Amino acid sequence: MSVTDGTLVQVAFYGGYFAMALPAALFIRRYSFKAGVLMGLGLYAVGCFLFFPARLTGNYYPFLIAYFILTCGLSFLETSCNPYILSMGDESTATRRLNLAQAFNPMGSLCGMFVAMNFIQARINPMTAADRAQLSDEQFEAVKQSDLGILIAPYLFIGLVILCIFLLILFCRVPRVQPNVSAGQTVRKTFSRLFRLPRYREGVIAQFFYVGVQIMCWTFIIQYGTRIFVAQGMSEASAAVLSQRYNIVAMVCFCISRFVCTFLLKYIHPGKLLAVLASVAIVLCALVVVFQDVRGLYCLVAVSVCMSLMFPTIYGIALTGLGEDAKLGSAGLIMAILGGSILPLLQARIIDMDTVFGWPAVNVSFIVPLCCFLVIVAYGLRTRSNR
Repeated sequence: MSVTDGTLVQVAFYGGYFAMALPAALFIRRYSFKAGVLMGLGLYAVGCFLFFPARLTGNYYPFLIAYFILTCGLSFLETSCNPYILSMGDESTATRRLNLAQAFNPMGSLCGMFVAMNFIQARINPMTAADRAQLSDEQFEAVKQSDLGILIAPYLFIGLVILCIFLLILFCRVPRVQPNVSAGQTVRKTFSRLFRLPRYREGVIAQFFYVGVQIMCWTFIIQYGTRIFVAQGMSEASAAVLSQRYNIVAMVCFCISRFVCTFLLKYIHPGKLLAVLASVAIVLCALVVVFQDVRGLYCLVAVSVCMSLMFPTIYGIALTGLGEDAKLGSAGLIMAILGGSILPLLQARIIDMDTVFGWPAVNVSFIVPLCCFLVIVAYGLRTRSNR
């Protein structure tokens, strides 16, 4: 597979967020936040279980379909849970409250990386594509089925866990914060009203670029690190595993920074802190482009420290003061997650070029995240006026 082919996973994953965000918002508006959470968990579990029939086909695209359905569930969860958290207390602390709630998300990502390294990467057959091409059809099929069995096992386990959570929430009482929707509040009128608000409209744009930059910095750290370590004499497989460890370090930094930034929001305006961290990220991305050794990898890891604040802060600022409109407003911000599908494709295209004007293409490709952070700086500075 080329880097671009591999990035289709991101297209399917974040495309699910985009496709289901508005239906999820309408569903929540019609029923309740709890119903939205249950629908999200149900779709999430179905997507996980679909990995089993995808394995039986042995083809790439059924896995992408399973990912898409799984992320339709995640879209329901994001669209339900985030505005629910914002509505559960004082509006003045809503952004800080959402940051605190989402501070636990990176822990799940860390667990995912641990599972990927120890239960997938470490167990699949280490043969290269060239070695596999030398196998007979029967040998190749045996290796493929073995690898696919290893791949889907964690997803089936996660599906069972999600099913248990579904039942737990189904039979538990949760606080109900569901104001009545007045007559005449049509979807068209609501979105028309929302997009007349610069804080919200620009928040959707900023979220599009933020999600894109997050996926780029976490996905392509593998390509970036692999190039460096292979140049040092390491095998490509070993270099990829070591690069993944740097990715885990980046996630740990992200997790710690999320708690620190949540504390700082008590004293610093969210827009100001957002602009400052995005400015630092721009400098770090410039160094990622310039350095061609492990120093660039250190800078790329440090970018995660700056990103930790961004998603919930943009989300919270954009929805501040929207009241009942926050349900549909949330959909717009979740649809902006489509940036995670589109922007990594652009960076992948650059990486596939190998070199750009004699410079390593993987280095040059980080100009794309740098430009994304410029948009976020602008949003942070413009929202300091509390519009």
